[in-house]
Amino acid sequence: MNPSVRVKICCISSVNEAELAIRAGADAIGLVSAMPSGPGPIEEDLIAEIARTVPPGVATFLLTSKIDAEEIVEQHHRCRTTALQLVDLLPSGSHRRLRTALPGIKLVQVIHVAGEESLRQALDIAQEVDVLLLDSGRPNAAVRELGGTGRVHDWSVSKKIVESCKVPVYLAGGLRPENVAEAIRTVRPFGVDVCSGVRVGGRLNIEKVEEFMRNALRRDLLTDSLSRKLPRGI
Repeated sequence: MNPSVRVKICCISSVNEAELAIRAGADAIGLVSAMPSGPGPIEEDLIAEIARTVPPGVATFLLTSKIDAEEIVEQHHRCRTTALQLVDLLPSGSHRRLRTALPGIKLVQVIHVAGEESLRQALDIAQEVDVLLLDSGRPNAAVRELGGTGRVHDWSVSKKIVESCKVPVYLAGGLRPENVAEAIRTVRPFGVDVCSGVRVGGRLNIEKVEEFMRNALRRDLLTDSLSRKLPRGI
């Protein structure tokens, strides 16, 4: 079993970009639906088209800013991804409703790391979901930021979340080929998630993707964390 970190390439905008990311070795791709701000949103018809082309074994994450469980279920029925990335906090009981309505679909809850309170938030939500994803948004800003900021947050808090939660944790937020190895060494996440760090002029750049993959999968970063025992698909 390969004990290396998983890599998710986000903000995929076309079938060609999905193919490029997968050929480079991505374990998952992110498909962004309507957001209040940030890069990468595409129409749901295109999300569904891209998701249909992805081979088994590579996860497809639908990034949704919706918080109503029934609306999220309806959106998933239109898009048909293998995972839901919930970029906002949901009302109590919503995760259970999603599990009932969408058996087999992985639930990925984003935690926007802003300080020690993020650890408490992560611990509360971890028991409801399959995966946590740590990002650098500002949900309370005048124009809400729910991801795609290109900013690095406090990795010391992210490290505590990884050490304290029993579910796999992806690290996002300002990752680039130049800092991904340090991020993995510091935080020891299950996976890393990148969007703008592998793009030039908004387009996915094969040289940056390949450099990111090389640095994320360096042999000196291999780990036998218990989270690595989970199967592919997230």
